[in-house]
Amino acid sequence: MYYLLVSFNKQNISPMNYWLMKTEPGTYSWDNLVSDKKTTWDGVRNFQARNNLKAMRKGDLVFIYHSGEEKSIVGIAEISKESFADPNDKAWAAVEISCKKKLKKPVSLSTIKADKRLSNMYLVRAARLSVQAVKKEEYDCVLQWSEA
Repeated sequence: MYYLLVSFNKQNISPMNYWLMKTEPGTYSWDNLVSDKKTTWDGVRNFQARNNLKAMRKGDLVFIYHSGEEKSIVGIAEISKESFADPNDKAWAAVEISCKKKLKKPVSLSTIKADKRLSNMYLVRAARLSVQAVKKEEYDCVLQWSEA
């Protein structure tokens, strides 16, 4: 007998998805999201990243990654509003995210690259993609690193 364990989001009965969104902390940081409580994630101008935005579902969890000098996953947000037209250009997509929790310890890109379990993570393989899918196993591994 086999059992399949699947995470579900609270809003519906579909499997929960996990994501990573990159931001320059000088432009919009984790602290900005904490202060704002929620924000519209717009301005994405890459087709693959746009498709990822369109695939997001309310309740999905999102790592917030500070690019630039910091290069670390710093917090977890939640999709609070599914894909809608980017307010600045209707041909592109946006989502609304809300602040969920700050990681106890940021997880650096160097830590992620050093962990063989994360060698297939988009952050390692397609580093320039600003909105990325994250597998459940990768999500759990990053959370372990944040607790270490």
